Amino acid sequence: MIETFEAVLPHGVTLSCRATGRAGAPVLLFLHGFPEAAFVWDELLEHFGSRYRCVAPNLRGFGPSSAPAEVEAYRVKHLATDLEALIHRLGGGPLAALVAHDWGGAVAWTFAALHPEMLQRLVIINSPHPATFLRELQHSAPQQAASAYMNFLCRPDAERLLAENDYARLWALFTNMGALDSKRVGGGWLTDRVRDQYRAIWRYGLTGGCNYYRASPLRPPTAPDSAVMTIAFSPEYVTVNVPTLVIWAEDDLALPLPLIDGLAEFVPAMRLVRVPGATHWIVHERPQFVAAEIERHLAA
Repeated sequence: MIETFEAVLPHGVTLSCRATGRAGAPVLLFLHGFPEAAFVWDELLEHFGSRYRCVAPNLRGFGPSSAPAEVEAYRVKHLATDLEALIHRLGGGPLAALVAHDWGGAVAWTFAALHPEMLQRLVIINSPHPATFLRELQHSAPQQAASAYMNFLCRPDAERLLAENDYARLWALFTNMGALDSKRVGGGWLTDRVRDQYRAIWRYGLTGGCNYYRASPLRPPTAPDSAVMTIAFSPEYVTVNVPTLVIWAEDDLALPLPLIDGLAEFVPAMRLVRVPGATHWIVHERPQFVAAEIERHLAA
């Protein structure tokens, strides 16, 4: 049974969380992306809850969690501070595993590089590593085109446009990748019940989610002298030295396959699982497949 609680963190941020399992058990922590929320992990929370303490927070800016007004408050360093404080709130770690998708993965990649002592394993699901994402944004026209939506989400009117016509543009993020196609493996997942879960989260506001994009320096260049073209990462910021499972759905329209090229340079202890026919929304499409791969990773 899934419980909910509020994690009040020492630096003034409160994260609303969903959880299963008993306190004191090894902890699995699950981080969602945009435009999602903690509930997307429910099937995995239930799958692992008999053996682990499983916690999925709504990240800052999502749902009933704290939503600072300043764009700068959504830089990855602040999101990583939330994560570190939450881990201490849950017992101090190290986590049995940190599992993350999309924006949650952006936080997890950096956190794992900077705080390897706080987690035993990392699981990344369709979230680009910062070094390969930077490389593709700087040099790949297809990736720049695939990521063009990021610049739209930085517009000052993005929240209003996303909310129009019962969130029509947000539903399109799902339906453009087959969420209504019951003939696809895992398709047809966008049911009326799931739509209602999303509406309940989005009604809290969309500014926090958009601010992740506004605060990020990693987005497609709009001119040859755009800031992204001059960024470079130091090795200690992007090298992950914990055992890592990367699950990569190959039909992700926003994150093409070249993003996983050269990934082993930055993640030496990595197992990569490519999933043909799955999309960016693989957590919705194939939760039991994802759970089985995580089981293998935990047992290794």
